[in-house]
Amino acid sequence: MIGDYPDNKRYSRSYQGIVLLVTLVLLVMLSTAGYILSGRLSAQRHRNRYLIDYSIARYGCDSAVKYAIASLEEIEPNVISRPNEPDFSDVFALSEAEYKEILDQWTGEDQFGSIGSSQSPNDVNDINDINDINDVNGVKDVNDVNYAGYVPDINDANALYIRGPYGPEWPFVTEPVEFEIGAATVRIEIEDENAKYPLVWGLLEDEEIKDEVETSLKTFCEWMEVDNEQIDLLKSQLKQVSEIKPFKFEFKPINEEVTKTEGESEIDRSRGISRGSRRGRRTRPSRMQRENVTVPASVHTADFAKLFHSSLIDIETLAMPTIIGEERKESALKYLGMWASKQVNINTAPRQVLEATFVFGGDEVEIAEEIIQRRRIKPFKDIGELKKLLFAYSDSIGKCEKYITTVSSFFTVRVTAVSGVAKVSTIMAITKEGKKIEQIAVISG
Repeated sequence: MIGDYPDNKRYSRSYQGIVLLVTLVLLVMLSTAGYILSGRLSAQRHRNRYLIDYSIARYGCDSAVKYAIASLEEIEPNVISRPNEPDFSDVFALSEAEYKEILDQWTGEDQFGSIGSSQSPNDVNDINDINDINDVNGVKDVNDVNYAGYVPDINDANALYIRGPYGPEWPFVTEPVEFEIGAATVRIEIEDENAKYPLVWGLLEDEEIKDEVETSLKTFCEWMEVDNEQIDLLKSQLKQVSEIKPFKFEFKPINEEVTKTEGESEIDRSRGISRGSRRGRRTRPSRMQRENVTVPASVHTADFAKLFHSSLIDIETLAMPTIIGEERKESALKYLGMWASKQVNINTAPRQVLEATFVFGGDEVEIAEEIIQRRRIKPFKDIGELKKLLFAYSDSIGKCEKYITTVSSFFTVRVTAVSGVAKVSTIMAITKEGKKIEQIAVISG
């Protein structure tokens, strides 16, 4: 027995080692399982939190869309006079240093005197008039959550900008509005689509203006620093769109025949209930009849708007920035009409859009310069007035008449709602004639 003791002792140590090893393995497995379980629980909590945030943001966005549509009837986009202010027209070509230099010159004493001095109550720069919505010194800051329709504070370096044709920064028709709906922060922006270069012009196939179409698109793209390779790519993409749906400058309403069951109500038809299946009634066999339905021409506009926002057009390439600053970002996409607008508003379009537009008539550089200088003092009332004031170029202007306007009727409404980590947006393209509003297309994301 005494001789066996060492062996027993070694066996005992070996057994203890095995127990320790098993214990360590179990601890590692439990730790790993706990980590995995904790990670899954955390991920589930994040998913649940995101779903809640998304639901809040989605509700806020949908509610804001209804509010925006209801408010559009009361909005009358009027172009303002800006004789003593730097013009928005060439902002797209200014570097950040050049942009800041213009702002410094504009707000310096040489332009308006001391910023803190008393000025005329009708002066748009009167800092004492806090109720003037056109006051560039307005005390409300765009970053303020209570901000609703005021121009940013001129004393805030991050909020200072060159005013656009309507007062707010180009291409906004009104100042972006921010407010809260429940736990969601909502922002509404209305942009003038007639101030942008219509991409549908690239689909024009009239042989008489074939060269002008190509030159017009190239003029715009070169101004926006789009290289030849990208221009050729855009042309090929537009050709694909044209093959799917040929473009005409003037589309007509579509007359279609639809099949309808005689005596069938609209409610029954929408629910899929046939006349003979209504419970509790004895009916004669239904008779089918055909009737004409007129589809408005705007359905064509909606088709092209959807095609331009499909994978057929490489939007990412067009959105590549040409200039990036602290408060501004320039790209070709910013100045492109992607919603199938067909006319350019000469009172609100910047230089590169004006020059690309008047390529269709000639003398585009001279006409664009004349328009930019004259509209700062007084916007053009109609095309007749444009011809009269620029009588030396009346023939060139006459060739462009169907491409230009002096009053915008095509707008986009962008609604963005944020709640927690969730962000929801909806963009609507609309036409507005007086108080009549027609919805063209909607994209939600």
